[in-house]
Amino acid sequence: MCFDEGVEREIDGFVMFLATERGLSEAYQLSVRQTLDALSAWMEERKTVLEDLGTDELSEFLKERKSEGLSAASLRISMVHLKVFFRWMAGKGRLPMDPAEPLLSPRPDKGLPATMNRQTVEQLLEGIDVSQPLGRRDRAMLEMFYASGLRLSELCSVKLERYDAEEGFLRVTGKGNKTRIVPVGGRAREAVEDYLKNERPNLVTKRTSSEVFLSIRGGRLSPDRVRQIVKERAAQAGIESNVYPHLLRHSFATHLLEGGADLRVIQELLGHADISTTQIYTHVDGARLKSVHKRFHPRG
Repeated sequence: MCFDEGVEREIDGFVMFLATERGLSEAYQLSVRQTLDALSAWMEERKTVLEDLGTDELSEFLKERKSEGLSAASLRISMVHLKVFFRWMAGKGRLPMDPAEPLLSPRPDKGLPATMNRQTVEQLLEGIDVSQPLGRRDRAMLEMFYASGLRLSELCSVKLERYDAEEGFLRVTGKGNKTRIVPVGGRAREAVEDYLKNERPNLVTKRTSSEVFLSIRGGRLSPDRVRQIVKERAAQAGIESNVYPHLLRHSFATHLLEGGADLRVIQELLGHADISTTQIYTHVDGARLKSVHKRFHPRG
């Protein structure tokens, strides 16, 4: 039972408001619910009720989300969700004031995207023991992340009917409801097939839908749970740096570029609408080349 059952009722009511009165898409509703469910879980840990939430508490919640690997862009989206939710709550008279109104948006990321080198990726993937419970699922999931460069939301939404195991392709619906076709590499295909054959059937229940990756209860994995799994698997593999799902996407793009892939191809695989978004990886590669030159050139 939730410490503050009123939180769950308010979240349900707000999402219903977004659907019926605002007519917003299911994707947006899901995104808002994920943020608010994360807030609810955070409150549960601290035995905090809605009436006790102030600007400082919401700032602390966002700070913790950042430490879990959320980018500045994702944090800004989460902040928007908090602002519209608490504005609605205050407008309905369910709170005496809006604690989210004074929140300041995080500054945009100016640094280059972090990546893992190939050895660290190998360490992460090979460190998963597939003979242990959920080992096959987690190995297949992380292999697909790295092989196909998926966003976290895209991986959680992968369905059986959109995966062509024979041809090695996956049909992905990304941002803007745009669909793209991405390849699934040989190692990832092997891991996914092993999971589908030898572990997924044991997770299926009467309520199970067609999502490829299932929770231990047979439901769809939430983004927060996947973030937790990635961190747990990295720790088990002895990786001390901060590892999170989007890091595998960054590594996917960077390693393709290092291998000589065309930037336009990488743009298509990542599902970027604008090539300028993909060009950040040329700066990553340039930084790597400069580092190598400085290290090995006699006058570097």
